[in-house]
Amino acid sequence: MDSSVSSPAATAARTDTLRIDGARLWRSLMDLARIGATPKGGVCRIALTDEDRAGRDQVADWCRAAGLEVRVDEVGNMFARRAGTDPQARAVATGSHIDTQPSGGKFDGNFGVLAGLEVMRTLNDHGIATRAPLEVAVWTNEEGTRFTPVMMGSGAFAGVFMPDFVHAQVDGAGLSVGDELRRIGYLGAQPCGEVPGGGYAAYFEAHIEQGPVLEDAGLPIGVVSGALGQRWFDATVTGMDAHAGPTPMALRRDAMLGAARMVEAVNRIALDEAPHGRGTVGSLQVVPNSRNVIPGKVTFSVDLRNLTDEGLDRMEAALRKRFAQIADETRVEVELRQVVQFDACHFDAACVASVRSAAEQLGLPHMDVVSGAGHDAVYVAQVAPTGMIFVPCKDGISHNEIEDALPEHIEAGANVLLLAMLERAG
Repeated sequence: MDSSVSSPAATAARTDTLRIDGARLWRSLMDLARIGATPKGGVCRIALTDEDRAGRDQVADWCRAAGLEVRVDEVGNMFARRAGTDPQARAVATGSHIDTQPSGGKFDGNFGVLAGLEVMRTLNDHGIATRAPLEVAVWTNEEGTRFTPVMMGSGAFAGVFMPDFVHAQVDGAGLSVGDELRRIGYLGAQPCGEVPGGGYAAYFEAHIEQGPVLEDAGLPIGVVSGALGQRWFDATVTGMDAHAGPTPMALRRDAMLGAARMVEAVNRIALDEAPHGRGTVGSLQVVPNSRNVIPGKVTFSVDLRNLTDEGLDRMEAALRKRFAQIADETRVEVELRQVVQFDACHFDAACVASVRSAAEQLGLPHMDVVSGAGHDAVYVAQVAPTGMIFVPCKDGISHNEIEDALPEHIEAGANVLLLAMLERAG
């Protein structure tokens, strides 16, 4: 920052008209989308690949060009800092991720990172200083496509995963996170979770909604109050393989019949928890998978979500009870193994209020929403006051090459982010 930055009093007087450069933000999104671009207009930039390295290098170059100091921690999380006038103040941060699904889009994660960079560029353009430092975070492996667990970098930052555990995780080819971080040049020296000046005073994450609610309501801004808790299970239904012709219906132990009724039960359990209950069976395997053999074994996934942990408890209890009943009725056995658990997340009331206030100051219609997906903000919320900003995406589609958003919605979300961060940064 140069000596032309304004005083805090002058800054406060000018923020009512301060706006980001929407065209510049859009160009940055499109430029980043060229790295790992797919033929159908999407992006394939999977964590810790050469494409991820190129994307990281591009974002780091842009950050340094904006006068930001770039740091990398021991699990590859990147942090770009704009100094404040009070070196002792805790930073106000924003961010998201730039890794994508194999058939991902231009906006998931990328919008949050580049909106944060655009906030910094805008403050530079107008010579505005903040009391607290500002940071943009780029979290490692949010998607969990190549390495599990998902949201790996933010989880390590929050202390949920230890760095040694993260480094030891391997992909399908047996390559480890630690070795791949080293290979692409992003195995940093900063201890994970360490922030200069102490922890964050606040963290905001801007994101496309990845669902249809805002578009259906015709509103440009979602004020996110929290995120649904999640419990994932692997279910195994075991019956008996038998010939489809000679075996009478009443004497069958048909694993597929039992599984089919269990899939329907998952849907019913979620409907009983409206409006925030979610129940999904997204993966199913049949053994022996032959058209004239009664299936002897079926495995499938179960994804339960709810706004409260108590709601998740009810859903899990109903799931176990109904699965046992169905297994008895269809003469099969069922095993249910929990593989993932995220508690329901409620964002900081003051941060949520800052987002709402920013939308109102900008005259942007908005509504309170709950995130049905996991985000890095969910883990960061465990160690810092946190809020999120949603903007609509076309047809609610995400994790897809046709993922799209309107430039005016992207600009509106970034302006909300700008004012919310300024309110907390002073």
